[in-house]
Amino acid sequence: MVTAGWERICLDQRRHVVVLAGPLLRASGLAVVGIGCMAVGWPASIAGVILQTLAAAIALRAVWTWERTRVVLTTEKLFVVHGTLRRRAAAVRLSRLGAVEIEQGLAGRLLGYGTIVAGDLEITYVPEPRRVYGLVERLDR
Repeated sequence: MVTAGWERICLDQRRHVVVLAGPLLRASGLAVVGIGCMAVGWPASIAGVILQTLAAAIALRAVWTWERTRVVLTTEKLFVVHGTLRRRAAAVRLSRLGAVEIEQGLAGRLLGYGTIVAGDLEITYVPEPRRVYGLVERLDR
């Protein structure tokens, strides 16, 4: 993420932890099946080990991706930055923003996350989207 010398970072946060729910649920299901295969014994135990290894890889990848994805708001731009070896950023300048929208379903309202749509940039699973919206509105003036 490249910022100009006068730019100040106002918000730097991860996406909401709910993004981990699906992958961790799948990983748990695979691990349970793997444990069941191991309980059966030889030769099913080989499949059990493979399934548990796959479950661990899925969980590790999900947590790593979540950790390496950030929502960043500066005094000039709104970013979403992701990646490890190859960092990528999608940004929109606040000065060129039109309408900023918040989309929240029932689960999002209950758990405190939503989608921010700012110009061409759509950022899903943003924690406390109303607070982010308020910051964008204040900085956009």
